[in-house]
Amino acid sequence: MILQTVVTGQHLTKDYGLTKSEIDRDRVMIAKEVDMSVAGDTSVAITKSVGHGIIGFADAFAELGPDIVVLLGDRFEILASATAALFQQIPIAHIHGGEVTVGAYDDSIRHSVTKMAFWHFVATNVYQKRVVQLGEDPERVFVVGGLGIDVICQTEIIQREELEKILDFSFGRRNLLVTYHPTTVSNKSVQEEITELLSALSRIENTSIVFTSPNLDKGSSEIREEIKHFCNRRPLTRKYFDSLGNTKYLSVMEISDAVVGNSSSGLLEAPTMKTSTVNIGGRQEGRIRADSVIDVPVDRTRIYEGISVALSGRFNDVVKNTVNPYGEGTATRSIVEKLRTVDVPETTAKRFWDLEKE
Repeated sequence: MILQTVVTGQHLTKDYGLTKSEIDRDRVMIAKEVDMSVAGDTSVAITKSVGHGIIGFADAFAELGPDIVVLLGDRFEILASATAALFQQIPIAHIHGGEVTVGAYDDSIRHSVTKMAFWHFVATNVYQKRVVQLGEDPERVFVVGGLGIDVICQTEIIQREELEKILDFSFGRRNLLVTYHPTTVSNKSVQEEITELLSALSRIENTSIVFTSPNLDKGSSEIREEIKHFCNRRPLTRKYFDSLGNTKYLSVMEISDAVVGNSSSGLLEAPTMKTSTVNIGGRQEGRIRADSVIDVPVDRTRIYEGISVALSGRFNDVVKNTVNPYGEGTATRSIVEKLRTVDVPETTAKRFWDLEKE
């Protein structure tokens, strides 16, 4: 089995950290780059980006000739690659299907990719049932856990003093790690949402805050600029990064008293790191969560109250004893072992698995 890696999306975008360099540092050979960037983060720009991506992936797959295309998640870049694979009759192995995130159009993308995929590697039994409910053959749906925990198990955490030197930032007695993505399905504007969050954070005293970039979605540049302005007002205790990369991100998470925002990492990874999560709004609504997650609406008072609970120490026992529902870090091995043994089908045609008839 030969791995061919195709890199696209934010990995090739300077404003979002140009994280292709992290792939290079990990010595993963990049077979092709698909540049699907279009100027702007409007809905029209993102739609055009998907179109460019389909064209780019069509060429990449035609040149590389893969037997199987492995896709993770629910980003619009994934929709472009899945579409290209579908029309070229290349079977797709999809990771992290069956999940629900009501507050983002990623939810629709994820389920669409499920219907395009041939094999499914899901994180929990609940998600396995949901993929089958979508008409997928249960014999091709495998419960493996979440990949984020594998990353934690494979990462050597950077100690605080060294991390401060690398980041050129001094952590405080209390620390927060904040990531806030656009809620692409919401009755509030991006400006309203980020204003509520930053207003709440401005009330938190004697606490250092590290921000990471939002995903490239509609309104992401507005969020990014508001955060930069917020950090510039108190640069000694607030700092923004386009990308921390996995190792630095997890190292900051371990130091932090709470992960704040609406990133999936607060639900998938933070419980394993024994770090509490203040999950804001509906972007992650529907995902299974650990007891260490505090859910609050997009309201400055409720966000402040949630962070205060996470910082107060009253929540420590809950966080310390929490069990991550996404497994123990064996997903990668399970996926690789299964892909080594599957028979590549002559056709990607699938029979709809009808629950009432089966």
